[in-house]
Amino acid sequence: MRILSLFAAALLAGFAAACTPVGYAPNTPVSAVDPRPPVTILVSIDGFHPDYLARGITPNLSALAAGGVSGSLRPSFPTKTFPNHYALVTGLHPDRNGIVANRFEDPRREGEVFTMATTDPFWWDEAEPLWVAAEKAGIRTATMFWPGSNSPVHGTYPSDWQQFAQALPERNRVDAIIDWLRRPAATRPRFLTLYFDTVDTAGHRFGPDAPETAKAIADADALIGRLRDELATLGQPANLVIASDHGMAPISADRVIDLYEQVARDDIRLVEDGPYASFHALPGREATVRAAIARPHPNMQCWPREAIPARLAYGRNPRVPPFLCLAKSGWTILGQPPRYPVAGGTHGYDNADPAMNAVFLAHGPSFRAGTKLPIADSVDVYALVRRLIGLPPKPGVDGRLDPLAPALAE
Repeated sequence: MRILSLFAAALLAGFAAACTPVGYAPNTPVSAVDPRPPVTILVSIDGFHPDYLARGITPNLSALAAGGVSGSLRPSFPTKTFPNHYALVTGLHPDRNGIVANRFEDPRREGEVFTMATTDPFWWDEAEPLWVAAEKAGIRTATMFWPGSNSPVHGTYPSDWQQFAQALPERNRVDAIIDWLRRPAATRPRFLTLYFDTVDTAGHRFGPDAPETAKAIADADALIGRLRDELATLGQPANLVIASDHGMAPISADRVIDLYEQVARDDIRLVEDGPYASFHALPGREATVRAAIARPHPNMQCWPREAIPARLAYGRNPRVPPFLCLAKSGWTILGQPPRYPVAGGTHGYDNADPAMNAVFLAHGPSFRAGTKLPIADSVDVYALVRRLIGLPPKPGVDGRLDPLAPALAE
């Protein structure tokens, strides 16, 4: 038996030697025998204000900033989740990318309303997101949640995508990214997106300065650490681009504006309220509504669509309602009973409001170490990611590479 065992061991050793790549040594990282080109991972931490990095609870994000690139982003108006997530991946302000709010209508689809659960490509097809451009160029993509990625925009899905489920733990989302990257090169994605929502949720419920929000920030930071550790174990170099869609401002029931003190309830049809209110005048009441919104208000400005200030880059798209009122930061416009108490925090204010600023971090082989950038526009991230994944610049978009180009190593 011992002779047979020794013979079997010799056969197995010979087989193993025959199957071992030339130059391979025991404990060699996988990447040493299967060299992996860098992938690009675009990470959104919804509602993460740049100041959150100064609280001493983000060791992983702070390490990325120290060893890579840091800065802040000026979101597009309205400073809402869906418009700005689509701006990040289309390079177009909401007025041009078609996702003009979290809730809106289109005059071509009377009686229908876009909500954050809408997947009909009709609502998304006014712009081409990065994963569509990449797939058309033969670059495999995977999205672990991103607004629009579960819709066949321009007839194209990412090669891998997940239907959004807020209940899916964020750790599982990180693990899905790593699982996709464990694949053989032929089916391994080169551009991926990852979305975390709990910082935004805590900011809304408790406010940006609450201990519950601090815990959500620390949890998100730990997930970034897990992502980096798993990438290192896999031997997968990655260019990480971490951005948020907007910041967060504290609100209070003491700072509420009754919309119907400005304009008569019977003269309008409300579309949205909150940090801003948008609405239609009822037939025959247009002149009355125009006169009503022209009256000054100490904590709110109102405009007909064509008079919205040009700096907001908003109002040309017919999906924007004909009238808009915008509250001062921290104030809430109510045109209907609120679904939740007016407390905690929110966003949607003027994109020039510093409380609405979004975070920007980048780290990886394509980036310079220790680079601090001045504020850029969130649409500029699109131009940067196109460069990282090997797509040529796209003419005619709002996003520009120039503000973020100093971050690049080459």
